[in-house]
Amino acid sequence: MSEMTISEAAQVFASPQAYANDEYFHRACDLLRAEQPVVWVEAEGVYPFWAITKHADVLEIEARPGTFTNAPRPVLVPKEDDDAAAQNGNPLRTLIYMDDPDHRAYRAITAEWFLPKSMARLDGRLAELAKASVAKMKSLGGTCDFARDITMQYPLQVILAILGLPDSDYDRMLTLTQELFGQQDPEFSRGTTQEDRNAVLMDFFAYFTALTEDRRAHPTEDLASVIANARINGELLPILEVMSYYTIIATAGHDTTSSSIAGGMLELIKNPDQLARLQNDPSLMASAVDEMIRHTSPVKHFIRTAQEDYSIRGVHIRKGDSVLLSYSSANRDEDVFPDPHKFDVGRTPNKQIAFGFGVHFCLGAMLARMELKALFSVVVPRIGSIALNGTPELTQSTFVSGLKRLPVTYTLRP
Repeated sequence: MSEMTISEAAQVFASPQAYANDEYFHRACDLLRAEQPVVWVEAEGVYPFWAITKHADVLEIEARPGTFTNAPRPVLVPKEDDDAAAQNGNPLRTLIYMDDPDHRAYRAITAEWFLPKSMARLDGRLAELAKASVAKMKSLGGTCDFARDITMQYPLQVILAILGLPDSDYDRMLTLTQELFGQQDPEFSRGTTQEDRNAVLMDFFAYFTALTEDRRAHPTEDLASVIANARINGELLPILEVMSYYTIIATAGHDTTSSSIAGGMLELIKNPDQLARLQNDPSLMASAVDEMIRHTSPVKHFIRTAQEDYSIRGVHIRKGDSVLLSYSSANRDEDVFPDPHKFDVGRTPNKQIAFGFGVHFCLGAMLARMELKALFSVVVPRIGSIALNGTPELTQSTFVSGLKRLPVTYTLRP
């Protein structure tokens, strides 16, 4: 740790390249949690912010949504995007941009869809898709890119089914999602300007405008119809909110899950004793899934804005200051997780906060856990052997990121 300064460590939260270097990123966070857990960050290209690295501090801020609001800056973006949003409003207005009372009203539109009684109807589809994933692994003859060939497809097919969209739209949704969340990664970015980033949103909006018109004219039983025909105070949602709702469901609903699946498989490969443990005791699957989610923490951060002066760990945060909640760091906090960098499929308790906390707790948390459990419950028993067949690669992104490549070689049991 002596090789890295506090200032250097703090820069990781604004560096897409740092998020793609897992060892370096967590070494920086270890240092900050130990020596300066609430740190002021000034980095090139973004407006400054406080980075919050400890589990307890993230919970403290999340528990005060009136003091620390989502608006106007819920995610770290380039200065030019912040300036444009301040002048013209955000091009997206999803739940992550909202505070009460709007947040409560808009969240209620789809909340019932993500309750246990509603999610139960997906069990059959999840089992079917999990078996299809194993069949695909078998057809690939013992080598594949697990991230691209399996994990990017499986959760996206689930989301398409929930929204009532055809499988033929798979490639389009995958490309747009990668362009949206991977805009800082040269491999996925459509371009480097604000106009390029807005063009991706416009493509989403064009697709979902046609979907809205169809579902309003011919409503069905899918989630797309619920969103298209939702009303607040008797009025249909403004078109921006409809488009934004579709976009966040279609993107965050699969990209984060695929990151957890790929990251979970990588940990099983790196820790063959834990793979064997899970194979020998399938009752550990639920705790294993939470450990996969803790280790990957696909949503790296959210930003809140202080609406009044506030002190935390003796640090004075002024009204108007931005605070970045680092879920990646909080989920490796030594005060909460013994031996935090160890992957332990039986970790109990596991107070991971990858889904957030409080009123903004992720709507899709139960679905994500169901998807991981369904897939690994089918895949893990079939693994005879599995090893890396190249170098895993992480997406360069400060917001949502995970493995974009996981080349593996494997044998499957009958």
